[in-house]
Amino acid sequence: MANGVEKVTISVPKNLIEITDRIAQEKKISRSKVVSVCLEEFAQKWLRAEMEEGYKALAKENLQFAEDLIHAANEILPDWE
Repeated sequence: MANGVEKVTISVPKNLIEITDRIAQEKKISRSKVVSVCLEEFAQKWLRAEMEEGYKALAKENLQFAEDLIHAANEILPDWE
């Protein structure tokens, strides 16, 4: 399909369909657009959480590296008093 859009068939609880239809009617957009926007928001939150987890892991590695480097420098370099 055009624009990278693909049709899918999914099963959704009836109460969510009713809410989706109410939102679509209120916003004057299609049901598909409501679902797409919700999926996009969910995907952005998921990606943000994944990035945050990666940054935290990298920060721990960098801190350990810095501590190791300081320890090595203290052993190699004379006291600078």
